[in-house]
Amino acid sequence: MSDPTRPAGPRIIAVANQKGGVGKTTTSINLAAALAEQGLRILLVDLDPQGNASTGVGVETSARSYSTYDLLLGEAPLTEVIQKTEIDGLWISPATVDLSSADMELVSAEKRSYLLHDALRQIDMDQFAFDYVLIDCPPSLNLLTVNAMVAAQSVLVPLQAEFFALEGLSQLMLTIREVRQNANKDLRIEGIVLTMYDVRNNLSQQVESDARATLGELVFRTMIPRNVRISEAPSFALPVLSYDSSSKGAEAYRHLARELLARHTPVKTKVAG
Repeated sequence: MSDPTRPAGPRIIAVANQKGGVGKTTTSINLAAALAEQGLRILLVDLDPQGNASTGVGVETSARSYSTYDLLLGEAPLTEVIQKTEIDGLWISPATVDLSSADMELVSAEKRSYLLHDALRQIDMDQFAFDYVLIDCPPSLNLLTVNAMVAAQSVLVPLQAEFFALEGLSQLMLTIREVRQNANKDLRIEGIVLTMYDVRNNLSQQVESDARATLGELVFRTMIPRNVRISEAPSFALPVLSYDSSSKGAEAYRHLARELLARHTPVKTKVAG
């Protein structure tokens, strides 16, 4: 039974697409940074064994004494796993390669699909007072991704503006439906965000047209452009908002953050317009 005296928890969003190279981690990092820029307290959970989200916000491998893997298995307290980043308002639960074996190790665990759900709802979370938790999922529909969907209230899907983009969505939608039926009845699709969009490219425009015709209001109005600054930023271990604040890529993620917030009841009155 829930404790009515506890503060309301953060809104938890899983950023997922089983197809690699669609801008999933880039969107996780930069949307988190853009929300933090709005004055919110954000936790980015790196659930991808590659650990690119951790690297992308400046957390070196040597600094990951404890990781999301330890959080899932309960082998380290939440307060030791979560790290403050150099970005004001942004914390991270970093990933290490240990997560690559998590599927096999967790398969025999009791309530194996609920490990992240329970970890993100323990009392130690209250002291951080997070507004949003973004979970960067691995590029596969495995037990880690299922954990993210069970833990989350919604799923945000980055969709690359390229040929066959929509075809890969069917399996993801099927997984979301199964999770909703079996483990998290309130899970919904937060929205689809088109990434690597090239306004000069007819194919990009066709993908956008097809996506909006098929998915309607689920598709965010904001589209993330193909932008060299977005591509360069990870090599400097920075979100594009920090690397080149005035770039088209940074502005696009600011627009996406504002559009996301507009879809929700205001989390706190401190949110800027």
